[in-house]
Amino acid sequence: MKPVKTFYDSEGLPTRKANCDVDMAFYLMRDQNSFERTLILSGDGDFLPVLKFLKENKKEVLVLARSNRTAREMKRFAGDKFLDFEYLRERLKRTDIGDEI
Repeated sequence: MKPVKTFYDSEGLPTRKANCDVDMAFYLMRDQNSFERTLILSGDGDFLPVLKFLKENKKEVLVLARSNRTAREMKRFAGDKFLDFEYLRERLKRTDIGDEI
């Protein structure tokens, strides 16, 4: 878990940010020998060099993100391993009582 920091913009409005990108990349690289598959919950193109490295080292890389907020390069890289949150929402609908998860 990483603490969330609050920053204030020029109008004094708060913005919350966890700044976990570097941490996530570090752990993926450090622990690469302990997994065969990884699921990245981000569409940020900054992760692309790490994900390419993992794929070159025979790791299966899946990307789960919101399609409209995902870098084009990430979608191209992931190909059929790209999973859209919105698509997933539809797949997870509970049909027995009609409630959505």
